Amino acid sequence: MVNMRMKSGKCPTDELSLTNCAVVNPQDFNDSVKHIEVSTSSGLCFVFTVKSHKNVLPSTIGFSFLQRKWATLSIGQDIDVRPFEFDTNEHTLAKMILEVDFHDKKRTNSETYDSDAMAREFSAQFHHQSFSVGQLLVFPFPEKPLLTLIVKELEGADLNAIKSGVSSAKSRELRIGQCFPNTMIVFDKSEGSSVNLVGKSKGKTVHHSIINPDWDFQNMGVGGLDTEFSAIFRRAFASRVFPPEILEQLGCKHVKGILLYGPPGTGKTLIARQIGKMLNSREPKIVNGPQILDKYVGESEANVRRLFAEAEEEEKRLGPNSGLHIIIFDEIDAICKSRGSVAGASGVHDSVVNQLLAKIDGVEQLNNILVIGMTNRRDMIDEALLRPGRMEVQMEIGLPSETGRFQIFIIHTARLRDNKRMAADVDLQELAVLTKNFSGAEIEGLVRAAQSTALSRFIKASNKVEIDPEAGEKLMVDRGHFLHALENDIKPAFGTGSEALELYIDRGIINWGEPIRSLLEKGVILTQKARRSFGNFYCFFLKFFLFLLFITHFCWRLGLVSVLVEGPPNAGKTALAAQLAKNSDFPFIKICSPDDMVGFSESAKVLQIRKFFDDAYRSELSCILIDNIERLLDYIAIGPRFSNAVAQALLVLLTKKPPIGRKLLVFCTTSRRQVLEEMEMLSTFTEILRVPNISTVEQLIVVLEKTDVFSKNQIATLARKVADRRLFIGIKKLLEMIETAEEIDKDRRVSYFLTELEEKDFLELVA
Repeated sequence: MVNMRMKSGKCPTDELSLTNCAVVNPQDFNDSVKHIEVSTSSGLCFVFTVKSHKNVLPSTIGFSFLQRKWATLSIGQDIDVRPFEFDTNEHTLAKMILEVDFHDKKRTNSETYDSDAMAREFSAQFHHQSFSVGQLLVFPFPEKPLLTLIVKELEGADLNAIKSGVSSAKSRELRIGQCFPNTMIVFDKSEGSSVNLVGKSKGKTVHHSIINPDWDFQNMGVGGLDTEFSAIFRRAFASRVFPPEILEQLGCKHVKGILLYGPPGTGKTLIARQIGKMLNSREPKIVNGPQILDKYVGESEANVRRLFAEAEEEEKRLGPNSGLHIIIFDEIDAICKSRGSVAGASGVHDSVVNQLLAKIDGVEQLNNILVIGMTNRRDMIDEALLRPGRMEVQMEIGLPSETGRFQIFIIHTARLRDNKRMAADVDLQELAVLTKNFSGAEIEGLVRAAQSTALSRFIKASNKVEIDPEAGEKLMVDRGHFLHALENDIKPAFGTGSEALELYIDRGIINWGEPIRSLLEKGVILTQKARRSFGNFYCFFLKFFLFLLFITHFCWRLGLVSVLVEGPPNAGKTALAAQLAKNSDFPFIKICSPDDMVGFSESAKVLQIRKFFDDAYRSELSCILIDNIERLLDYIAIGPRFSNAVAQALLVLLTKKPPIGRKLLVFCTTSRRQVLEEMEMLSTFTEILRVPNISTVEQLIVVLEKTDVFSKNQIATLARKVADRRLFIGIKKLLEMIETAEEIDKDRRVSYFLTELEEKDFLELVA
């Protein structure tokens, strides 16, 4: 039959729309026409089953909204129409796979849909109708909200093979076909749909990929944390990538909790933020720990329950097909302190911890949640929260390595480089080397400080603040700006105490003789011993063959070298120890001095000393200088008395091996070796270095020559005057006397200096 030129229109009634048929006027087609083929101006063809109705205008075909949407038809559009007949041998459908979703997304329910009953109802309503791949349908299932179907796949039956008696006749994919009562109907849930299908006619559940398809791991902006992020992904998300059916076969349960801990500014919050962006799920719920607490009784626990309410409701409704709910707790230690550790009769903290434990892994388990906690104080978290099944993935986010710092610099200078605002003399690799023990936040602050320094060069601050009109063209951040910021603006919280070290060695180290030279050489050897991974080759060899595990573990933990620098008062012990610490060039150097703990109680001192060691363990190479250890112990000869709590803390910490992969060098100074010996502390040190006083004329002359206060003739005169006497003076005291003599007239310096030596009993006649 020749094509008829007709127009598209609306379906005359809602009842006819539910039939998924095109509606024609009885005058246009006789009763023998069951299907029509519609051709649009774009050259596309669509086949519809037809019904007749008198309310349709002649030369017009009524289409429902979904039909017009599928065929991209508009009302009043000209179309070419001709009758269509199916070849039963070619277009008989053996199987149809339909995607199902609610027609009205606002009218959804959590009731189950029996897919077998749906298949029977579909065959009853739509037998002998035409269907095409991609076609949109409306499906009225009795006593349920209206459903929308999409034809996903069509499989045709080979009738010739069946008639020939071939039982293994293979079905073939069709683009268009005709449904019969014996056609197998399979329903798949559409992606994102909340329809709960059950029964044998249910196809494989559509698996929602939790990873955002637009996510690029290369642009995640987490510099220096590749290893940590990979470990988190492996433990917490690898199982969530696979469909639920596979996990059910494995009996696998998802990880429900991650704890990120480490120093401030190292990227814990950044990782949590990027996890939220990476996942193709709901917006994470981010809550600060203190926000949970409430002054009203029971409200704190209720706040915890509200966080999990949505996940609980969806778990009951959709079961294993529920989406992932992420809850991020910042400063989780504020609400999850060890139970019984918080004073007070209310027990609010304990109740909050109990409520959180019950929600994460209680009797009614939730498998659709991921709790991410962040804290700087892992030691304060209740142990029950850290066991497997709760926050079982515990990842330390430490200070970045040199490679990590380089990556962080690349991230934070990206716009400068893209807009050509960074000078060619800026070497990011050099900056990565210079910023030892900088956290990611401190590196970001360093870049901001360099930018501020560059901007300030173009601002004139007089009576008025004026900006150079050509600043936009001249503005460039160069190496000098970064070095200025590094020297003056940003100091690492876990870095070297360079200013304190310089204060201790402000006079420098004078090598006045063999004792000092020998001590400096021993210091170099001990530093190398602390830096070197002692026994690494043997440990690798033993680990490779997986035997002698105890010895292997022991070798890997040899990372502590402790040195006692002892000698008489004013012998320069602190300056020498500070110089040795500085020469080590360790990225983390801190000074633990009694000067900083004046007025501290015993417990406060213990906590402060413990903090020094805990901070040191976070760096790969660390050095601690404990100055004047007897003063730290509150030792006094009258009595005598000392702080046993501080002594016990030092005994433990000076023998405690640092974590695997960490190296710690400790220098302690004392003028009371006998006291430490009585306390049985000497055995805790790897090496004991003695700093003697100056005892010979030759040693005195070396010091006088290097200070340039006395002339050569004056030095010769002093040498003759003291040649027959025994000398016994510390370098520190000697330098103080020389500095005082420098203020005296040159003619009187020798006599003054000799008088000071005699009056203060630094000179004795040789018997």
